[in-house]
Amino acid sequence: MARARKGFSEQPGLALLDEVIDHGADGHRARMRQKLLDAGPSAILDHELLEMVLFLALPRRDTKPLARALLAQFGSFANTISAPPNALLALDGFGEAAVAALKTVQAAALRLAKSEVMNRPLLNNWDKVIDYLTTVMARETVEQFRVLFLDTRNRLLGDEAQARGTVNHTPVYPREVVKRALELHATAIVLAHNHPSGDPTPSQDDIAMTKEVQAAASALSIVLHDHVIIGNGRWLSFRKEGLL
Repeated sequence: MARARKGFSEQPGLALLDEVIDHGADGHRARMRQKLLDAGPSAILDHELLEMVLFLALPRRDTKPLARALLAQFGSFANTISAPPNALLALDGFGEAAVAALKTVQAAALRLAKSEVMNRPLLNNWDKVIDYLTTVMARETVEQFRVLFLDTRNRLLGDEAQARGTVNHTPVYPREVVKRALELHATAIVLAHNHPSGDPTPSQDDIAMTKEVQAAASALSIVLHDHVIIGNGRWLSFRKEGLL
């Protein structure tokens, strides 16, 4: 005799109801999978995609209410998978397995975005660079400063987060940026940081720091191509704004 699942009675009537619920959920999941396979990713709505991700972590749960609760809390699929783990764990009924499932999807998205800029001249694929930096940084809740290190053909040698700060400030040390460039044998760099406020307008500190990095890099024949500030759906290029 099959064991009753936790929270359900062994009475035949309730056991039958339990079986009907399971078959209903299985049918829904099968239809979702088929929709994805037949019509492609663009046919799947945000809440449906979240449901499907959560299927893997919560095989015995109805994930539709949880998916809708996540969207209500964070606003979009992208915001949900980018949310800090502690914010996700604070939701009722949300455990580490579900958080790990969402973070796996986020990691895959970051890998995919980075693959679009690897082994290509970055200056000829600037839209891809902006897409990648937006994916990595736009939803960070504190400032993050990154450096893209380039070779003589302006291909990506390395992409590193040099520092994390507060909601409106990140300490940057030009000497450390240049030192790392020399270690990687980089001949050019692109600076990037985010503004959690969503407004990419540079502060006076941003402008002063950029000039300091440019001076330190130039002294060692390292070219600073640009400094990009990522906001929420907006971005700013120092070079385009005439600040470099």
